[in-house]
Amino acid sequence: MTRKQFFAAASAAGMAAATPPAQSRNGRVKFKVGTQHVPATTPRSDDALRLMAALGVNHICSGEPSMTPGPEWSVASLTKLREHVESFGIQLAMVPLPLSSVPISQSPYKAILAGKAPERDREIDSICEMIRNIGRAGIPAAKYNFTVLGWIRSESTRGRGGALYSTLNLKAARQAGPPPETGVMDADRKWETITYFLDRVVPVAEEYKVRLALHPFDGPVPPPHRWRGVTEVLGSVEGLKRFITIRESPYHGLNFCQGTVSEMLREPGKEIYDVIRYFGSRGKIFNVHFRNIRGGLGNFQETYIDEGDVDMLRALHVYKEVGYDGMLMPDHVPSLSADPDGSRQFAYTLGYIKALIRAVEAEG
Repeated sequence: MTRKQFFAAASAAGMAAATPPAQSRNGRVKFKVGTQHVPATTPRSDDALRLMAALGVNHICSGEPSMTPGPEWSVASLTKLREHVESFGIQLAMVPLPLSSVPISQSPYKAILAGKAPERDREIDSICEMIRNIGRAGIPAAKYNFTVLGWIRSESTRGRGGALYSTLNLKAARQAGPPPETGVMDADRKWETITYFLDRVVPVAEEYKVRLALHPFDGPVPPPHRWRGVTEVLGSVEGLKRFITIRESPYHGLNFCQGTVSEMLREPGKEIYDVIRYFGSRGKIFNVHFRNIRGGLGNFQETYIDEGDVDMLRALHVYKEVGYDGMLMPDHVPSLSADPDGSRQFAYTLGYIKALIRAVEAEG
């Protein structure tokens, strides 16, 4: 199937679900279907945005404008990006800061993550200017990651239809020595780097009205254990609870990856709903990666959305209960040779999310 044929087929399949949720007859919800990494600044951006519009996905998080400071982060460039997205009837609801999920060896902001003075002050100044320009360009939120290690995974495992599922079995996973950029990093040092960063960036976010959404550490290690000599303190629910209190601000919160948070729990099928309730009732969920897993802390698979241990319909009821009003978006999908870039699997996941939303609304 060519890309053109896929867009045509997926658009036709999604039209039945294209009416925005707010137009349903019964109990309306505040959250929206969203997606991320839409290539809004590449030659195929128009096709991608047309497809999202046809599928009824009217809010997106774009890809990073650039991983380093430059003209892509200017007010003019960010405004042009927002206006281009809006021309398709879609809101650019969030952009990623270039603090991503890659390990520190690949990050352009090593000093921030390692807590290395005085270089980190210059790097934070760069991030602050990006936040100012995001606000000036009329974009309401930015997401980021604060990991040193990147993801932790072991060998992938087979799932439905022969698809490969991203898997973590800590007993089977291999770890090297500490990252040379940080060496051994205990919890106190990690919290110092986080607090120093938040003390600088949150006041800027408040001034320019940009909500900063942190993605939790993906591949949690049961505390108090370290991985490669590093204590990733944002890989537990207790760590996230502490994180949101470091700076009391409506502009400081979470990119709540439901899959990652489920990975922190021993029985996510029972526990995740109260965790959503805890952060959601405090107004700290700014964006949701709505994905499912099988297993739990230290041993899990990332499954298709409809087959994991978490009851996704029940989870949606909790998001509605706490008044969550941001995006619900697909995150990772399995690897499948029949769908090399994952496009059809993402389209399936979007349709499933829209159907769940209709079910919640119909229940009133």
